[in-house]
Amino acid sequence: MSTMLPPSSSSGTATAPATATAPAQEPRETAEALGAGRPAEPRAGAEARTAAPWGTDPYANALRNGRGPLFLRRSDGWLLPLEVERWCSGAGAADLSALHRCEGPVLDIGCGPGRLVAELTALGHRALGIDVSEAAVARTRRIGGSALLRSVFDPLPGEGRWGTLLLVDGNIGIGGDPAALLDRAADLLSAGGLLIAETSPLDIDERMQVRLDDGRRAPAERAVPGPVDRPFPWARVGTPALLRYAGACGWRPADQWSAEGRSFVALRRPRTRPAVRDRNTRTSSQSAESANSAPVISSQWER
Repeated sequence: MSTMLPPSSSSGTATAPATATAPAQEPRETAEALGAGRPAEPRAGAEARTAAPWGTDPYANALRNGRGPLFLRRSDGWLLPLEVERWCSGAGAADLSALHRCEGPVLDIGCGPGRLVAELTALGHRALGIDVSEAAVARTRRIGGSALLRSVFDPLPGEGRWGTLLLVDGNIGIGGDPAALLDRAADLLSAGGLLIAETSPLDIDERMQVRLDDGRRAPAERAVPGPVDRPFPWARVGTPALLRYAGACGWRPADQWSAEGRSFVALRRPRTRPAVRDRNTRTSSQSAESANSAPVISSQWER
């Protein structure tokens, strides 16, 4: 099935391994697609790029194998198990409860191994996944979805023209700053567009520094520490906290529900964009999230 970019709208403005190397020049399809959006803006600290943690071997290996163990480890030793097996399975009932609410073309932010993008495509939606892991992008394409190797904070096709954005499987935590992520989401959606976010089932609002951990070796045991050993910012946000962030940014609550023990919130994009913080002052965590996210685009992703 051929996939297309979101249609133009009069109201809109027109989670990679360290080995991934950006081509000297983007494919023509990529350049044309990005030309339809707003120009790229400078990112804070972009000159000090390091390998994105989600592009490292523990995450890539887990996706290739379809199973964990894989954790986010906090500096005090606390571990958050990551549900790799569920991510690598087909879309479940809780996933479908979110997908059936999607409107128009859908952008899945941090698409992982691609189950949601593939399911949306099968349902007849125009859908694109983005992720900073080459293994995630490759698997998404292999199971029938379209995906780009890119961070949400990089320039993206169809900015201001997406009907729905997905932030599931904990991806509201990307960058460790939910308000900044909501701000970026508003850039990507069309007027009145829908953001569907999965929240923590706990009433929590936590920002933290974490590392990826596969439980096999302590960082001190590694002969040559790599990107996986460096902490990166993450956030855990429950429904009450997300609604507070959303209200402060002008988002309108549309729905909230639970399914199979998972919690979701749907938000409508602000009718008018609030004053946007200078993107040069965005946190260094967002720069790190974008690091080494070389643009890759499928030839079937047409304008």
